[in-house]
Amino acid sequence: MKRFFLLLLNIWKQKLKIYFLAAWIGAGMGIFLLAPSYDYISSRERNADPISSIEFVIGQFTEVMTGQINQNNLILFYAEIGALLGLLSLGFYQVLHKRLVDLDALKAELDKDLPTIIRQGEGPLLEFKSTLRWDLQEQRVNRSLESVVLKTLAGFFNSHVGGTLLIGVADNGEIVGLEQDFQTLKKSDQDGFEQTLITAIAENLGADLCRFIHILFHRIDNKDVCRVIVSPALRPVFLNIANTPKFFVRTGGGTRDLNIQEALDYVAGRWKSLK
Repeated sequence: MKRFFLLLLNIWKQKLKIYFLAAWIGAGMGIFLLAPSYDYISSRERNADPISSIEFVIGQFTEVMTGQINQNNLILFYAEIGALLGLLSLGFYQVLHKRLVDLDALKAELDKDLPTIIRQGEGPLLEFKSTLRWDLQEQRVNRSLESVVLKTLAGFFNSHVGGTLLIGVADNGEIVGLEQDFQTLKKSDQDGFEQTLITAIAENLGADLCRFIHILFHRIDNKDVCRVIVSPALRPVFLNIANTPKFFVRTGGGTRDLNIQEALDYVAGRWKSLK
């Protein structure tokens, strides 16, 4: 426990050093760039024959370093503005960097050979579903099959790492395709299928979760396969089954619902910030 605390403390120290450095650099930029730029523009407006910008900046830098400038409040103001801009720039960079990391992870996922993935079979991060709503045995629309798909998605949302759902692939890896599902939709194509799936997620799991999925379509053996890449959700995800909220998680190669105590324990460990 002590080692963990020291490690956590060291991580925070490193983060504080980065923020301090960003603020320090920003303050320097405020003093040596923003303030001279403002003064230079003002001097050009006042003087008919102003000095060159390089000479002005060098002169301002010399005066600041030698303490000849008495506008302490103004210098402090520009230092504060510069520090704020430095921190904002760091925050923007961190957000952008995270987005790029997420995009790289998504690209790596997309670059994988789908037939090879299918041959590996179902597992904690991968599940197959033959259809979204078409019952292959009864040859009719069966809306309860949508709940089966939503259970899997809920399990991936509640996991620590997410997962991938392939719709149009049987449990044994056989490519079934989406053509029969397409025929049940008002818009009988990939766009209609995606819209139907997004609507089902929004209405049954929560509209805020739609940003955590990426829906792609692949063509294998002249048949369409829908690939749903699911990222972990920022909150617990429940699915109403017979008007009762159920909490699903991935266990091995399947999805199961937890009882109340199990769900409470899981949520406490999975989303510590919600305590």
